[in-house]
Amino acid sequence: MNRSGGDLTVGPRWGGAALLRAGVLAFAGSIGVTDAHAHHAVQIIAATTAFTVLDEHGARLRGTTVVVPADAPHRVEVGAEEGTVVFLDPESAPGRSAHLRAVRSGWTVTPVPSFTRRRALAIAVDELIAHLAPATAGDGVAPRHSAIDDALRLLPDLVAAGPVSGTELAARVGISASRLTHVFTEQVGIPLRRYVLWSRLQVAITRVQAGDDLTGAAHGAGFADSAHLTRTTREMFGLPPSVLSRHVSWDLDGTG
Repeated sequence: MNRSGGDLTVGPRWGGAALLRAGVLAFAGSIGVTDAHAHHAVQIIAATTAFTVLDEHGARLRGTTVVVPADAPHRVEVGAEEGTVVFLDPESAPGRSAHLRAVRSGWTVTPVPSFTRRRALAIAVDELIAHLAPATAGDGVAPRHSAIDDALRLLPDLVAAGPVSGTELAARVGISASRLTHVFTEQVGIPLRRYVLWSRLQVAITRVQAGDDLTGAAHGAGFADSAHLTRTTREMFGLPPSVLSRHVSWDLDGTG
């Protein structure tokens, strides 16, 4: 990707298909411009044609691949007609890997698998995660602890009911809170508290897709109000819930 100056034209609007699973939000379609912002998720952008990202130092990065580290100010100045954007929780194994590669090697030289419209988004995401954190995707992984299976079964109802207490969840599945915290992160690939946050986002998007307004979706997902939901999505992804729901066709189990 080359650095360049000069006037640049605005590209297409955001629109396409997306999937959401714990620790991963992935989007495939047309990539639009954004205002200057920073978000907590690590962002990987890959497109079939060149796009332009303005980094926190004012340098224009133009090319077909960029990895934005967690919490790094930037903006998409020129979009692309076809591409893929993947947001990874920086506390997950693949998110940590992508963040460290970008910090150590630069935003534009971090290798990522290519994405094309001919490949299913879920498959591309699986390959990306295996590429970034192969130990989490390999065969021969030890069987999951029964307490983790129990926790995963309980969490949807707990998330819908309101705040989730790790101590109470641990008691319900029969292990200590510290043990649950350790094993959950190890076997699910993301800390429990982050898993709960992503679960709330999934519930909120599901409710918006079903016709709820943002206030109803926020309350149904356990957020304090629509402002809390909006603040969370902006902090995580740099986009408001309205953009994430209105122009995108969602796969909310991450398998399509």
